[in-house]
Amino acid sequence: MDMIQLSNSLPAFSRLIYGAWRLADDENTSLSHVRAKIDACLEQGITTFDHADIYGEYACEKLFGEALAQDSSLRDQMQLISKCDIAIPTSKYPERRVKYYDTSPEYIRMSVENSLRNLNTEVLDLLLIHRPDPFMDATATGATLDALIDEGKILAAGVSNFKSWDWELLQSRMENTLVTNQIEMSLLERDAFTDGSLAHLETLNLNAMAWSPLAGGRIFGDDADAQRLRPVMERIADQQNCGIDHVAVAWLLAHPSNILPIVGTNNLERIKTLSKAMDVEIDRQTWFELLTAAMGEEVA
Repeated sequence: MDMIQLSNSLPAFSRLIYGAWRLADDENTSLSHVRAKIDACLEQGITTFDHADIYGEYACEKLFGEALAQDSSLRDQMQLISKCDIAIPTSKYPERRVKYYDTSPEYIRMSVENSLRNLNTEVLDLLLIHRPDPFMDATATGATLDALIDEGKILAAGVSNFKSWDWELLQSRMENTLVTNQIEMSLLERDAFTDGSLAHLETLNLNAMAWSPLAGGRIFGDDADAQRLRPVMERIADQQNCGIDHVAVAWLLAHPSNILPIVGTNNLERIKTLSKAMDVEIDRQTWFELLTAAMGEEVA
């Protein structure tokens, strides 16, 4: 497994990241089954795990953390990412009347403390602000992220779903450098390649993370875009003895900016083969062939 050094303040992250957002949605949420998923990732060299406070309505981090509590040696074998600032009304928080974003110092600190406790760890390798907050006090948010780094509760900070102007605002209020932007990118969600989001990170010599690289499972679906794309993917998959999911992830891996795809599935057998995407060869013409099929037309 290739490893990527996002920042000098961080350990190297695995090129493929396992996304834990569906962990609580599995029919089997037993400790042994969660551990089997973790082991399947580690055996392939997938050592980086992506979380958020809200995943599974605030349940996923705790499920994962129970495995770390059972075997303390696991924590030293992995890198942990978490995210915060999305607040959702649930039975856990009955006082919330509406879904909203909260980048206040109080909320960020509460979220980090909860994540540390739920994940049974003393430090998060990376904390991301989950969504741009139109009500953000950038000075207060930036100072809080800096303070959490200084206190050793997080090693680095980044963002998710930010446009370049959101990034620049927050970065202008921080002493530490933001290290990544987690962006939706896939063959069926391609805006980041043309709206400046990916180019902005490349300008800063930083790596993007790609969430939902299978377009939320749409590549397996029946909508017109997926049906148009699938024959090309199936041909490449047949030629290289892999699945179309591996082809979709490999399309992102092939990009010269060294994108880190975040793959999330509850299917243990599929988890065991995630790293096959690293072996799929996508040259320039194949990359554009897939792009053309996804777009439904030639590039201009």
